[in-house]
Amino acid sequence: MKESRKDKRQGIRYRIRKTISGSAETPRLAVFRSNKQIYAQLIDDNEGTTIASASSNEKSIVDKKVNKTEQAQLVGTLIGEKAKEAGVKSVRFDRGGFLYHGRIKCLADSARETGLKF
Repeated sequence: MKESRKDKRQGIRYRIRKTISGSAETPRLAVFRSNKQIYAQLIDDNEGTTIASASSNEKSIVDKKVNKTEQAQLVGTLIGEKAKEAGVKSVRFDRGGFLYHGRIKCLADSARETGLKF
């Protein structure tokens, strides 16, 4: 039986997670993209806690009524600002099995513009 697209992405995700792990100094910036929304979290894998999170469901982004790539840019700047508040300067980027293209790339670029280093 042919492997579904979801199963394929899950395999890629597991392969990425074998090498990428976040700590308190350099948390993992995990990104999840659905068909309508995009989510980003800063995760400390040693403690198993989420330091900060941002999504396109937040009121400040929903009110702007922009397209999905612009939403991803806004989420990237939002997670960058929340990272600054938490005292995080550098992160390890976890694309979650998605291609580094389109909305994922927009989110990463806008997070870099706010001062995050990956």
